[in-house]
Amino acid sequence: MIKSAFILTFFVALLLPTQAFAHCQVPCGIFDDAARVSELEENITTIEKAIKIINELSSKSDAQSVNQRTRWVVVKEQHAEKIIEIVSDYFLAQRVKQPADAKSDQSKYLSSLASHHEVMVAAMKAKQRAEQSSVDRLKKAVSGIASLYK
Repeated sequence: MIKSAFILTFFVALLLPTQAFAHCQVPCGIFDDAARVSELEENITTIEKAIKIINELSSKSDAQSVNQRTRWVVVKEQHAEKIIEIVSDYFLAQRVKQPADAKSDQSKYLSSLASHHEVMVAAMKAKQRAEQSSVDRLKKAVSGIASLYK
């Protein structure tokens, strides 16, 4: 009975879709802030490339160009969403800490919250637009939090 339950569990685990997360949400204490920042920057590079190609294809109406443009829009939105997930699931949930002492200065904490929120808003705007200015805003916002993790 135990063997068949194990086999069933094994096959169910193989067949279920899996999703990669920025980091676990258990208190493992293993953090690689530089890797997460690098991942944010890599996603920005993809968004920037997607916007460039979307704009190049926007004047074409043949089926292949429309298909490719649509695919690049999807890629752009997926990478912007990855940025939002990393900031919320990794940085905000695990790395940005409210001071333990209620009497301590909250300004550093509030500034950090605002900086991370700025990244999330900029990523949302990059999903909505196909303009280089949205990428520039996102780069600037990520640069702002990157300095917190060096």
